[in-house]
Amino acid sequence: MKTLILASSSPSRRAQLAQLKQPFTVQSPDIDETPKPHEAPEALAARLATQKAQKIAALNPDAIVIGSDQVGVCEGLFIEKPMTHERAISQWEHQSGQIAHFYTGVCVISDGEIQVSVVSTEVKFKTLSRETIIRYLEADTPYQCCAGIKIESLGISLVEYIRSDDPNAIIGLPLIEVVRMLASV
Repeated sequence: MKTLILASSSPSRRAQLAQLKQPFTVQSPDIDETPKPHEAPEALAARLATQKAQKIAALNPDAIVIGSDQVGVCEGLFIEKPMTHERAISQWEHQSGQIAHFYTGVCVISDGEIQVSVVSTEVKFKTLSRETIIRYLEADTPYQCCAGIKIESLGISLVEYIRSDDPNAIIGLPLIEVVRMLASV
């Protein structure tokens, strides 16, 4: 059996892939994630997932490589990883009470064959006070997570609903798609 490699530096994606009970290794694909001018969020998610997988596949041509990336949009603006407490507060004040759309791209490369898919997820955030936002950020420290939220943790308490064909996609790795793609390699 071929080596399975997750092209990611995300602990959440690593934990998700481990749920499949298949041995795998992880390699970080350090790529430029800057959107191209006028690039649609779905296209950006697919491109970044593909670039991550391609970078690691080039180094490991005999492996099966999985790349994934998530892009969020709220009220017409890209939702990023806030990285700092101050940016997270500002971001949460913008997305509080709003509906956000997340596009999770996944790419599987095996023997030079590339499979790419994007899973969309709609999330309705609760209307939150500044105090609630600050308490959440201090408790969960989601500064390196898209939208400044860890849905798989305390962040779920900030959500009114999540709609998706793959409930894993919102965490960062659409496992239903991954299983489908791996079945065909």
